[in-house]
Amino acid sequence: MAGAIASRMSFSSLKRKQPKTFTVRIITMDAEMEFNCEVKWKGKDLFDLVCRTLGLRETWFFGLQYTIKDTVAWLKMDKKVLDHDVPTEEPVTFHFLAKFYPENAEEELVQEITQHLFFLQVKKQILDEKIYCPPEASVLLASYAVQAKYGDYDPTVHQRGFLAQEELLPKRVINLYQMTPEMWEERITAWYAEHRGRARDEAEMEYLKIAQDLEMYGVNYFAIRNKKGTELLLGVDALGLHIYDPENRLTPKISFPWNEIRNISYSDKEFTIKPLDKKIDVFKFNSSKLRVNKLILQLCIGNHDLFMRRRKADSLEVQQMKAQAREEKARKQMERQRLAREKQMREEAERTRDELERRLLQLKEEATMANEALMRSEETADLLAEKAQITEEEAKLLAQKAAEAEQEMQRIKATAIRTEEEKRLMEQKVLEAEMLALKMAEESERRAKEADQLKQDLQEARESERRAKQKLLEITSKSSYTPMNSGMTALPADLPSFNLISESLSFDFKDTDMKRLSMEIEKEKVEYMEKSKHLQEQLNELKTEIEALKLKERETALDILHNENADRGNSKHNTIKKLTLQSTKSRVAFFEEL
Repeated sequence: MAGAIASRMSFSSLKRKQPKTFTVRIITMDAEMEFNCEVKWKGKDLFDLVCRTLGLRETWFFGLQYTIKDTVAWLKMDKKVLDHDVPTEEPVTFHFLAKFYPENAEEELVQEITQHLFFLQVKKQILDEKIYCPPEASVLLASYAVQAKYGDYDPTVHQRGFLAQEELLPKRVINLYQMTPEMWEERITAWYAEHRGRARDEAEMEYLKIAQDLEMYGVNYFAIRNKKGTELLLGVDALGLHIYDPENRLTPKISFPWNEIRNISYSDKEFTIKPLDKKIDVFKFNSSKLRVNKLILQLCIGNHDLFMRRRKADSLEVQQMKAQAREEKARKQMERQRLAREKQMREEAERTRDELERRLLQLKEEATMANEALMRSEETADLLAEKAQITEEEAKLLAQKAAEAEQEMQRIKATAIRTEEEKRLMEQKVLEAEMLALKMAEESERRAKEADQLKQDLQEARESERRAKQKLLEITSKSSYTPMNSGMTALPADLPSFNLISESLSFDFKDTDMKRLSMEIEKEKVEYMEKSKHLQEQLNELKTEIEALKLKERETALDILHNENADRGNSKHNTIKKLTLQSTKSRVAFFEEL
C-alpha cells in the first residue's frame, strides 16, 4: 500500500515538472512546419528555433507575421508568444516572411536559402500585383523563374505547352493584351533559352536584381493624414520614408532618407518625425489606428538600423559568412566549369559517334545498292547472252535456208523447160526465188548485226559487273575498320557522370586558380554590361512587338502612370535622388502644405 502511494506521488511530481506546451504552425514560402513550444517561450525562442530548422543565419531580414483584426503584425522578440494578440486555438499560425528588404540584393544576401526565400516572396508579390511590374519586365522575370525551376532549356524536353499549368505572369498583364497562352509561352521560352548555364541560385538572383528596381519593391504603404487633414500614403522601405498621393504608389511626392532622420515616435495615433538638423521643425502625421503606428515604428526602427549598418564595416559574423559564400561560389563556379568541360567532351564524343554511325549507315546503304546493281548486271548479262545465242542460231538457220534457196535456183535453171508456159512459170519462180534469196540475205545480215550488237552489250554488262564488284570490294574494306574507329571515339568508360550524389566537391585553391578565377570574374563583368545593354534592347523590342496587341481600355491607373514615368525617363532611384536634392526644410514645409 505504501509503495503504491509512493509510486503515485512520484508520478504526480514528474507530471508537475513537465512544462506546459502549445502547438505552433510556421508557414514559409515553400513549406509548413509544426513545433511544440513551451508556454513561457518568448518570440525570440520560437524565431531562433525556426531559423535553426531552416539553416538560416541572415536572420535580421526576417520575422514571424500574424494577422489580428485585419491588420498585419509581427511577433516581438522580447515578448512571450502567447502574450501577443494571437488566436487561442491551436495550432497558433505564423508566417515566416521577409520583414526588411536589402538595398542591393546581390551584395547583401549571402546565403542561398536567404536568396531563395526572398525570390519566392517577391515573385508571389509580383504575381499577386502587390508590386507593380510592367508587361515586358514580367516576361523577363518569368523566364528567370522558369530557369530556376526547370534548369537549362532543352527543346526535346521542354516542348510546346510545358508552361501551360505554371503561374508566371500577373493577371493584369494577361488581360491587357490580345494574346493566347501559347503566344505568352513562346515569348517566355525565347528568353528562357538564353539563360543556359545559370544555376538555380544565379537565376533567382537575376530575378531579384531586376525586381529590386521596380517602384513598389520593398515598400510598406500606410494611409496617413497631415496636419491639414490631407489623405496621403506613407511608404517605408530600405532607403527611407516616402510620401505618396493615394492614387499614385509609383512616384513619391517627398522623400526623407534615413540619414536625415534623428528620431521617430508616436503618441496614440499621432506620429512625430524629428529631422537630423535640429533647426528644422518636427513634422507630424496621423494614422488610422494605434496598432498601425506600432507597426510603422517597428518598420522604421528596423530599416533605419539596417540602413546605418550597411554604411559601416561588416561585423565579424557577416565577414565570415561572406568569405564562406565567396569560397562556395568560387568552388561552385569551378565545379560548373569542370562539368561544362566534361559535358562538352561528352557532347563532342556523342557527335563523333553519331557521325560515325551515320557514315557507317551510309556505307551500308551504298553497299546494298552496289550489291543490287551487281545482281541486276548479272541478270542483264545472262539475258543478253541467252538472246545473243538465240539470234546467232536464227542467223545460222536463215543462212542455211538462203543456201538451200540458191541450190534450188541453180537446180531450176539447169532444168530444161520446153514450153513457153513452163518457161514463163519457170522465170516467175526464178524471180520469186531470187527475191526470196535477197530477202533471206538481208535478214541474215540484219540478224548478224543484231548478234554483234548483243555481243557488244554483253561485253559492256560484264564490264559494269566488274566495276560493281570492285566498288563492293572497296566498301567492304572501308567498313572493316569503321567499327574500330567507332570504338575508339565512343564514350570513355571512366568519363564522370552528371550524378553528384557521391562525388566529392572539395578543392584546393592555388594561386593560379585564384588568378584565373579573378580574370574570369572580370570577364563576366564586361559580359554582364554588354548583356544588360542587349537585355534593355530586347525589352524595348518586346514592348514594341506587343504594343499593337494591347487593349488600351484595360490599362490600369498604374499602367498609365508607369508609361508616363517611362516617357519622362524617370526611374525609382533617380526620382528619389531628385527629390532629396531639395533641402530637408523645404521638403518638410511642402509636406505640411499638401
